[in-house]
Order: sequence, then C-alpha cells, then structure tokens
Amino acid sequence: MPDIRFDRLILGDIVTPERVLEGGWIGTTGETIAGIGQGSAPKGAETLDYSGHLVLPGLVDGHMHTSSAMGWGGIVHATRSAAAGGVTTVVDMPYDIPHPVTDAAILAEKLAVVEADSHVDVALYGTILKSGGTGAIAGLAQAGVSAFKLSTYEYDAVRFPRISPQEMTLAFGLIGETGIPVALHNENQELVESLTEEAKAAGRTDPIQHARTRPPLAENLANTEIFEIGLATGAHVHIAHSSLARGFDLAAAYRGFGMKASAEACIQYLCMTEDDLVRLAGRGKCNPPFRTAEEVERMWDRLTKGLVEYVSTDHAPWPLRHKQDANIFRTGAGLTGLQSFAPLMLTLLARRGLPPTLIAQYCAERTARFHGLYPRKGAIRVGSDADFCIIERGRFVFDEASIVDRPECRWSPYHGMEMAGRVAASVLRGTLIYSAGTVHARPGTGRFVRRAGS
Repeated sequence: MPDIRFDRLILGDIVTPERVLEGGWIGTTGETIAGIGQGSAPKGAETLDYSGHLVLPGLVDGHMHTSSAMGWGGIVHATRSAAAGGVTTVVDMPYDIPHPVTDAAILAEKLAVVEADSHVDVALYGTILKSGGTGAIAGLAQAGVSAFKLSTYEYDAVRFPRISPQEMTLAFGLIGETGIPVALHNENQELVESLTEEAKAAGRTDPIQHARTRPPLAENLANTEIFEIGLATGAHVHIAHSSLARGFDLAAAYRGFGMKASAEACIQYLCMTEDDLVRLAGRGKCNPPFRTAEEVERMWDRLTKGLVEYVSTDHAPWPLRHKQDANIFRTGAGLTGLQSFAPLMLTLLARRGLPPTLIAQYCAERTARFHGLYPRKGAIRVGSDADFCIIERGRFVFDEASIVDRPECRWSPYHGMEMAGRVAASVLRGTLIYSAGTVHARPGTGRFVRRAGS
C-alpha cells in the first residue's frame, strides 16, 4: 500500500474495543477514516507521529452539563475543556438556565449556540415540563435529540422538576413510540427530604451527611419505580447515574421481563468513596453521593461482567465559590470531569490489570450506540468520523490548574492524583484540536450531531 496517499496519517498503538494494534496507523481523508493498518505505514500529506502512545476513538461523554450554572454561555467553556480531554463528542443535558429544553423551538435556539460556540461535536437531550408538556415529545424526537431525561427528584420546579408518576407514565408511553431512550435522575424525593430535615434539626451539616441523607434506599426506590413504569409502557428506561451495583442488577432483571432497561456508571462511582466526601467536602458533593469502598468493588464487578451500559462523567462545572460552604446542604452538587476522564479511566483500569480496550468500549463505542451516534462516532473503522483521543502513557499528576474552563471552574476532585497517562492530543473529524497543552479548536469548530434516523 505504499502508493496510497491520505490527507493525514496518525501513528501509534491503535485501541479498539477488541484489541490494541501496536505500531499501528490510521489514514484519514477529509473528515473520515479511510484506512487502518499495522506495521509499515503508507504515505500521508501530513503525519502525526504518536508512536508509543495510545490512539483511542475520540471519547463520547454521554452525560454532562454545559449550561446548569450560567446558561448557554457555558457551552463554549465546557466544550473547550472537552477538547483538552480527548472528549470529541459530548451529550449535553437539557436542564439549562433559564429554561430547560422542553420543545423543538427551544432546542433550535440551543442548536444555534452550539453551532456558533462549541469546540467539539455535541448531541443533545430533551426533557418535558413538570406538567402539560408531553405534546412536545414527538417534535423533539424529530429534531434529533439523542435521548430524553426526566427526574424523580426536584431541584427546581421549572429548570429541573420532579415528574409525577402519572405524568411520567404518559411521557414514557409517548417516548417509547419514538424508539428513543429516556434517562432518569433516580432519587426518591420524600425520603431524601425527610432525612435532610432530620439532619438539619440535629445540627448535622458536615460533609458525610450528604451521603447519609441520600442513602442507597433512596436510589433503589426510584429505580424500581421507573423500571415498573417502563415495563408498563414499553419505553427504554435508563438509569442516568447508578452509584450502586444493584442498579445494574435491577436493569438486568427487568430486561429479563422483556423490557429495554439499562444503567450507566459515572466514573466517580468507580473510584471515589465516602472517605473522599469527608476529605473533599463541597468539592466532592454530587448526586447521588459517593458510596463505600465495598460498593466501588461491586461496581467494578458489574462493569467487568458487561452489565454497565457505558461510563460517563456527569460533568457539572459549578464555580468554586458554590462548593465552599461549610454547610454541606448549601453547596452546589456536581463535579468537573471532562479533562480528567481519559487519564482517570486509564489509571483505574491499570490498577486492576484491565486493558485500555475497555476505554474504547465503555467511554466511546457503547455510549455512541446508546445515543444513536454509532458508527459515525465512537469507532475506529473506515467511514467513521476521524475522531481520536491520544494518550501518552507514564506517571503524571493531574493538576487542576491545567483545566481550560473559565477560571472559577478550574478545580477538580482528582487534583493531585497520580495518573497512568495524560491526553497528548485530540483530533476531531480529521483536524488536530488539542496538543501539548494548547487547544487549537475555535468556537464553532463543533457541530450538532443528530441521533441516527431522526
């Protein structure tokens, strides 16, 4: 093949879900992958030599928030951080300030901002109003949302409402007709509120109370409710963030009943524990909370058994000032995670003697399949978009100062952690968008990616 000429040639150890092609090469033409091989490389108009580095498919983060803290202005910042983290496609949640994405008109407004401001490609969730908004479901599906997101817990009656069982049943039925999955924030409102009031009355506002007032029972009660409604309506119901192995067990059990049921693991639930919540205080607050070290082991057991749908970050870049109150109940819930995603997953796998192929599987391909983006996204195969995350292996300490989000969001619960690698470069649709600590992508480099068939 020495006479074949590609626009760009990328050299390195090519990582797919099945294997690692050491000393491999990828040839790109335009925005897509045109050839893959191992050994002697063909010619390219330009060569990116990352020999000895891991060349993964660009990561697909199936669960993150750009606009919960500052509205759509957050899109430009969060996607810049994604570019620096090898995350070439993000799937953004709909709970935006000042209004969530509840109909096709709002979606169109958000799409205009995505196309103007994003550094990486973006797929989008849709949601519904607290009541009376199910008529907009079909329009959102036709406009290309990759999934819907509802909640059993209310953070804000307008922006992030609790959907009642009655309204959820109606919505699930209509969403089921579209063939698009519906993800759920899974915490029981009454139990959490009752336990929180008890803790406050007792003067207990220290960090561990965040976990004690959101116990596993609160999660499992919500899980059972949403799966039962899914079973009754025919919808594909998905736990948006299971912090418990039991969530994956329940999904498997309901699949046994004949329904489409699934659950994802956010990466923090594969490594962080209650001890980290105490250590980090507000910087470690997320919902659901960190669990015990024993639960982390059970989570890994379910992942290695193939019960986890995919791994995400639930990136929610609150300004640091919202994370510093001594009263844990007054701090914002959410973690930064886009730039640490790839090196942290590599590190966690290495600690357990597991191969990097699981990054390609759980952080790219499976995510893209779930959201209807595969094989365009999440794959290293001829015809797919030429999206890559390139990792330099070695011993590196993750420094939150390297985060390229706006200054007030340059913090990380993983600050100071020794990693088994770092992101050396990111490629989006054949173009180098990040290398050697510099983001080359500009606002507007990214595009909206529709769910296939919508």
